[in-house]
Amino acid sequence: MITHISENGCDIPSFRIEGLVMKVELLGGPTGDLGSPRLWKTDHATYAAQGLKTDDPRQVAIPHTLLAYVEPGTCLSGLTDTGDGWFLLGGEPITDPEALARMNIPGHEIAVEVPIGREVTPNAPARP
Repeated sequence: MITHISENGCDIPSFRIEGLVMKVELLGGPTGDLGSPRLWKTDHATYAAQGLKTDDPRQVAIPHTLLAYVEPGTCLSGLTDTGDGWFLLGGEPITDPEALARMNIPGHEIAVEVPIGREVTPNAPARP
């Protein structure tokens, strides 16, 4: 079942696909395709955000600049601004071995899976 949550101008489908191998596609990052942090799109209709580990294993620290790689008309929700150019983003830790191998994440980083939200502009005409 799919439910929707609206948060800070972002309409977010809330669902989880369990037990399937995750395929990831690199959308980009401020250091290109060789460095990190990076944003990925999955075949689970989610984003995978790769960034610095935090004290919470379900949370990653990503720079503000990573939002430039979110696809047009979509958004990330659940961002907490740290006030120093970084966001904290909560999600499901990625554990799929094939996805992690493709992402080549260094030991000081993790990746979390988050729903792809649809950007909502208040008072804008409805899209067909």
